[in-house]
Order: sequence, then C-alpha cells, then structure tokens
Amino acid sequence: MRILLVEDDRLLGDGLKAGLTQSGYAVDWLRDGEAAVAALSTESFAAVVLDLGLPKRDGLSVLQWLRGRGDATPVLILTARDQLDEKVRGLDLGADDYVLKPFDLDEIAARLRALVRRAHGHPEPVLTLGEIALNPAARTVTRAGEAIELTPREFDLLHLLLQNAGRVLTRRVLEEQLYTWSDAVDSNALEVHIHHLRRKLGNEMIRTVRGVGYMAAAA
Repeated sequence: MRILLVEDDRLLGDGLKAGLTQSGYAVDWLRDGEAAVAALSTESFAAVVLDLGLPKRDGLSVLQWLRGRGDATPVLILTARDQLDEKVRGLDLGADDYVLKPFDLDEIAARLRALVRRAHGHPEPVLTLGEIALNPAARTVTRAGEAIELTPREFDLLHLLLQNAGRVLTRRVLEEQLYTWSDAVDSNALEVHIHHLRRKLGNEMIRTVRGVGYMAAAA
C-alpha cells in the first residue's frame, strides 16, 4: 500500500518512513507543499500523511487544493499544533483524521489502515473472498483457515486485489500502488507475483482481463 508522506523535519520524516515501511507500507517522502502538489497531480496514493507546517506551501493549502480538485484520497494530518481552531479547520477542509506530535508509530499505522479500509467501503478489519482471509494489521493470509506464506510484495498485491474485489485493476494502477519512486522494478515483476499468488492460492481467484488488467473474484 503506497503512502505519500509530506514532512519537512528530516529526523521525524526519516523515522516515520522507516516505521511505516516496517509496518508494510510503500512510502514516498517529500519535504514541502509544492512538491506534494506536483506528486498528487500525476500519481495516486492509498493515503497521505500531511504535516501542516510545511515550506513553500503549507499543509492546509495542500489539503484545500486536493479536495478542490475532487480527490478523495484519505488524508491524515500530522502536526505539532494543538490549537482547537487548527484542528477544526483541517477537518472542515477535508482531512480524514488528525494526530498530534509526539505520536506512536503503531497508532499512525493503525489509523492509516482504518482510513484506507473505510475509503474502500470495508468496515471489517479482515478482508475475505471465498476461502481467502487477509488481515492487514497482522499481515497474515489464510485459505480455509490454513496459513499461507506470502512474500511482502505478494501480500501487498493480494491486499490491493481484495480491497478492489470485483473491479479490474490495470497494470499501471497496481504498480503505482505497490512501488515507490526508489524501487527498481523489472518489466515482468507484476506477472511473476501474480503467478506465485495463483500457485499458492489457486488459479480461480485472480482473473486476467486481457488488454486491461487483473481482478480478484470469488470462484
């Protein structure tokens, strides 16, 4: 799951990126509001972690611009400002959640999972399709109750497919959500991961829609 982190404090940003990466997120980190607008103009993210006190363009301005263009990407505001009016303004401009510094990394990861889950219309914490059950918090997958061992990338790909079950996802959408700017991606990497998932979970769940992409559907 690809996250855009916008935080100008290098020490805090480095810690956030490392912690969220360890929690299973693919994190792209930017340090100013103008760079965030440029990235959000051309690429898609599962969620945005947005500081308010940014150089060049503050976080509230970025949020207002994002919602003004009709972009519903979940946004978690992260700031040291504890004034009530700042919280209210951020929420009124379209923020989905608000966390004050200092914070706990596990809480940030959990709040992001909840935001993305709600954005995809999944109130339950575990995604299920047929015999397959995926727990994003524990990063576990079972089939008919039996544990299935997946690599981190296979897990992330299956997570994306189950979040969008019944909907065809193009190669571009899948790659945008799986890989950060710093990842080196082989041209056939996606196909290899799909092949491995089918081998481990069965061929019937992940369907190829020729010329379009892939879709998870119940057998």
